[in-house]
Amino acid sequence: MVSTNLNILVINVARIGDTLLTTPVLRAIKETLPGCRITCLAHPKRVDVLQGLPWIDELGVVTPRRAVWRGRFAHRQRDYDYALVYGHDAPLIHYAARVAQRVVAFTQPEAALNRLLWKCIAIPPIREKLAAVEEHLLLAAALGVRTADHRLAYVPLASELDAARAWLTQHARPGAAPLIGFQVSSFPTKAYRDWPLEYFVELGKLILNVWPEAEIVVLGGDESRGKALSLRRQLGDHVLVAAGKLDLRRSAAVMTQLALYVGVDTGPTHLAGALGVPMVALYHCRHRSRRFAPAMHPKLRVVEHPRPDNRCDETVPMAEIGVTQVWPAVRELLEHAEPVAKA
Repeated sequence: MVSTNLNILVINVARIGDTLLTTPVLRAIKETLPGCRITCLAHPKRVDVLQGLPWIDELGVVTPRRAVWRGRFAHRQRDYDYALVYGHDAPLIHYAARVAQRVVAFTQPEAALNRLLWKCIAIPPIREKLAAVEEHLLLAAALGVRTADHRLAYVPLASELDAARAWLTQHARPGAAPLIGFQVSSFPTKAYRDWPLEYFVELGKLILNVWPEAEIVVLGGDESRGKALSLRRQLGDHVLVAAGKLDLRRSAAVMTQLALYVGVDTGPTHLAGALGVPMVALYHCRHRSRRFAPAMHPKLRVVEHPRPDNRCDETVPMAEIGVTQVWPAVRELLEHAEPVAKA
């Protein structure tokens, strides 16, 4: 085990889900090396995911473009004892080598980059069977850091929770309950992970048949707004369109008020998992739950694509997951839902 009195830099310029997947790493480092100081650099559009985490002493932003010049002209260089660098961006590796005594990263595509590393970590050949959190922890293991706690973490601020409750009071139907979140879209480059909208409509009808006072909040960014409006046209005022209206942290605060979250495999689904919201998550056969589902989540129900791995590619439709596979999990969790605290 390395000394506890260390300055450690963690660089992870990734999407929402991959940013959240480093939170067990940050927690494990702080718990194993309690005297260390952790600086974390993330993408400017995703850094908010890490705001408020108690294991981060300093939080900042970086991009590969900014990293080209960063650290070249500082009076004090190599301020960090160790740097963990996620991804395969050469400028980030070079930057880490300028500011840290020892750099740990996964094997890079260029030998010259690998020579800059103190520890070059090979991703196991069975990667698709390895949980993503376990993969992220491989870098921390070079510092003697290991953990069995793979829970994702996110910390909403009290002011954000107050604002979320106020927003729902203003926009939701009076007395509507239970409150259910739908995440109907992944990001455009992974649209094959999207469940058909007509299936969400059918699921919504089943929910409203049993819980006629339910409210469905459609979450997501601008890419989900068209589908959200279509859902509202088909299900009426039981649908509240939040897609494209709330930024990441405001959406997360609204999630804390849900009795249930139902979503495809994408960043907000990782976020719901980090918040511990009761959830039903749908996984494409190219992205199995064994790798990406929130770990150690007691109120998670996974719906796995039925196609076997050896017959799966990106052309396989999510329509092969039927509503009949999703509805029992939704009904079970709603029947056992606890009232959401309003204070």
